[in-house]
Amino acid sequence: MDEECVPMHREDSAQERGSGLEDEDSEEEMVEDDSGCKSGSEQLSGWGSLPDVCLRHVFRFLPDRDRRSADMVCHHWHNVMRSPSLWRSRFFHFSGRLSKFRQSEYCSAVSYVRYLGVYLERLEVCVCPPRRSSLAQRLEQAITGLFSELARVKAPLRSLSLVRLELDRTAWTLRLRNSLVNCLILFLRSGASKLTSVCLNGMRNCMYQGLELLSALSQYQRHFYPQCYISSLDLEGFFSAAVHVHLDSTVPYFLRQLQGLAELNLSYSCLSDELLAALQRRHRGQRQNSTRDGNGLQTFSLHCTLNEPHRQLVRGGSWAALASSFPDLQVKLTVDQVINSHWLARILLREIPLTEYTMTAFYSPDEGWSAKPLLSNMLPQYRRSLQYLTLDLSNCGESLDDELLELVKMCERLEQLSVWAFLEIRTVERLLQTRLTQRSLLNKIRVRIYSVNDNAADQEDQLEEMLSSYLHLPPELDFFAKVYPFV
Repeated sequence: MDEECVPMHREDSAQERGSGLEDEDSEEEMVEDDSGCKSGSEQLSGWGSLPDVCLRHVFRFLPDRDRRSADMVCHHWHNVMRSPSLWRSRFFHFSGRLSKFRQSEYCSAVSYVRYLGVYLERLEVCVCPPRRSSLAQRLEQAITGLFSELARVKAPLRSLSLVRLELDRTAWTLRLRNSLVNCLILFLRSGASKLTSVCLNGMRNCMYQGLELLSALSQYQRHFYPQCYISSLDLEGFFSAAVHVHLDSTVPYFLRQLQGLAELNLSYSCLSDELLAALQRRHRGQRQNSTRDGNGLQTFSLHCTLNEPHRQLVRGGSWAALASSFPDLQVKLTVDQVINSHWLARILLREIPLTEYTMTAFYSPDEGWSAKPLLSNMLPQYRRSLQYLTLDLSNCGESLDDELLELVKMCERLEQLSVWAFLEIRTVERLLQTRLTQRSLLNKIRVRIYSVNDNAADQEDQLEEMLSSYLHLPPELDFFAKVYPFV
């Protein structure tokens, strides 16, 4: 928020303006004349005669500097700009860098919350991970100041996202890490009474501090449940990559306390038999009630990366028990650069109710890895559940066209397919034919054909000629194909 944004609200404090502000619904109930303007107000033409609901929709797209200018146009626009619906969501990007043209990140964030925090319901903070201790100090000041002010004004936050802190960087001293974790814990205990969604993606805590935060989340749950509870929790990259989280039984214990959890996002390094057991309810009656009321676990997302622990053994029976407890459970798995077939076979167990699979695998021919077992043996296990498939493969040393086409034919519920790989142009046509004759659910297809520079022009001509025969595709089919030089 620019420095000149705050004076837009003149001398009013947030609390003083609160009683005078009219909510979106009450504003729309005011009497309007035939021209669409408020009764008794000066008749205006053009922009000035737009109804409030239209102005609010336009104002939502304006940055703070333009909102200030619009606020000073006339009394009508000034009143509309004071609508709480314009200030319920906020995004901050903190870098720790100073600028002579803009207010400091600390003052910007604190000023915004001081004046408008009483309306703030959705807050997203994205951090540029610091490389120097001076940047880390300014980031710590901005973030702790922001959360202290949020607690002071009792902001009615429902959704909180704080991403990419990466506290395992050397720029974060122990004092700064402790300060950040403690300010979050204090906020959860005193200033967060309406939170339903929490995202701490990429925080990279050590084991001790990560457990402290999980303990605070579980305490929050016990204090406010069932009036308010966390239904969505994103903890991907919550612990440092070097931590073997699956060996600690405390993590499953804390997650078990989150009774109303419907969406959970974790790093694969957290996964264990104990964790899957903890996600089930403690007795049969609770499981039945949670499933019947729609409050049971519905979406479970796992992210498996090469630089994090991923070789632990999880039993298929644990997955089967979880799927039995929550029949509507959807599991989404993202695999990044884990290309060892033996490790993949331990991860891709038949009992997983897998609905979405995303994989990035850049490998050279001399690495001795092949994607064929994945396409021919592992993914076909989910032919009755898989709905979304995304593959980014550098298969320059092997042909995967037939295996990919056969997999698409086998997956009965496949709705979206995105493939970036070395493929033949003919494969695109065969995909279209499969969609038109066999797979009516497959209504989104994205194909990026990797090509070496020498062949790119010829392949583009072939693709254009082939697509010219398919000018009248079904309207529900979202199709895109492009040749892309592979560097």
